[in-house]
Amino acid sequence: MTWLTDDELTVRLRDMESRLVERKRSGADRSGIRRNICAFANDLAGSGQVGVIFVGVENDGRCAGLDIDDQLLRTLAQMRSDGNILPLPSMQVDRKVLDGCPVAVIRVEPAANPPVRYQGRVWVKVGPTVQEATPEEEQRLIERRRAGDLSFDLRPAASAGLDALDMDYVQRTYIPAAISAEVLEQNQRPPPQQLRSLRLAVGDQPTWGALIACGTDPQTWVPGAYVQFLRIEGAALTDPIKDQKALTGKLEDVLRRLDELLEINVAVRTQITGAPREIHRPDYPLVALQQLARNAVMHRVYEGTNAPVRVYWYADRIEIQNPGGLYGRVTSENIGGGATDYRNPLIAEIMRNLGFAQRFGMGLPVAKKALEDNGNPAPEFDFSPTHVAVTVRPAP
Repeated sequence: MTWLTDDELTVRLRDMESRLVERKRSGADRSGIRRNICAFANDLAGSGQVGVIFVGVENDGRCAGLDIDDQLLRTLAQMRSDGNILPLPSMQVDRKVLDGCPVAVIRVEPAANPPVRYQGRVWVKVGPTVQEATPEEEQRLIERRRAGDLSFDLRPAASAGLDALDMDYVQRTYIPAAISAEVLEQNQRPPPQQLRSLRLAVGDQPTWGALIACGTDPQTWVPGAYVQFLRIEGAALTDPIKDQKALTGKLEDVLRRLDELLEINVAVRTQITGAPREIHRPDYPLVALQQLARNAVMHRVYEGTNAPVRVYWYADRIEIQNPGGLYGRVTSENIGGGATDYRNPLIAEIMRNLGFAQRFGMGLPVAKKALEDNGNPAPEFDFSPTHVAVTVRPAP
């Protein structure tokens, strides 16, 4: 994150004509703040400079006297990963006192891979105002991407053409999930332009993430893009196998079939606590297993390996393992504590659009709480440079 000194922030705060500044008297206008985050991330002018949103300042620059408490700072910081702005913006939230005025400062870096959308719409800064991008402006953002910095899922698959994508699925399922209906109705764009806008294509080549999510035969292009499920009767891998499945196909198909398998394998016990009350308690809470498995699919390494995500269900535990170690800012110390980083930002975005991720960074906390509420032991993690594994044990 590019740092701005307090003196530089004060200069920005006083400059009433800067296109790199937005002022909000409070955090109540959350939609407006998100639109500005989106617009600064898109950096239509190509300035490469950080945009700043001051919360606690009137439009004319007067101090609003707002109480900048921890709750407000958390609310603003959570706008980064609540799933409304995709791909995730690079931003930082701080409390400052500038010219004697307490303010919350949101600094937003220009995105490396625009366009960035808020609820399916692209917003840009035009002078001092925030407006919805025109098709021409959106095309300018698409052409600005820095191909050399792209993650694997955003790179073009040089050996594939757009005919490797299931365009019926893209048109009927994915695009309506990713773009608001009003925008689709207003902008009758040709399919190749829609693909490029959603990072599903670069020129006339699909991205690797598009092949995984929307390909007619994803495993032809990315052989490891599947989930291996084993139900084992004993506690060792050499014990008899009760059931086994290789979950292949499009990303959505893999995840939906995995949800079904997890659900039918969960055993529910009935406890009589006194007539006529009964308590039904599963040996594993379904939501915890879903979150842990989806995390494995989202954060795994897809490049340079044919290994699948593995879900091994033993008699005394469940082990979920994905290829690839921890990534970016996530460490063994802060994992599950709100730290987020994305090896596969396009896969993460696609999973969010399809409804498999409601809020980024919350998968592990949700899983831990579900396990605790159900009486299960805490999940056990194992990290190495080549894999991340989590073991879940049943409720006693």
